[in-house]
Amino acid sequence: MGLDIRWPIGLMFTLIGVLLAGFGVLKASDSMSLDININLLWGVVLLVFGVLMLLGAAFAKKTPPAA
Repeated sequence: MGLDIRWPIGLMFTLIGVLLAGFGVLKASDSMSLDININLLWGVVLLVFGVLMLLGAAFAKKTPPAA
């Protein structure tokens, strides 16, 4: 029985997404490029991806591999 790879990937992307989005909110004036807060935007993208990975791991079927 092994660890589903989606758990560590989801945790990593969720953590990085929260940090990057938080930085984008706190430093909004420094993160603007063409009137787009790029840190906030990509922080949300990473956060959504991480949450999707965690949800995929949480709702995965727990059947052992056939031996």
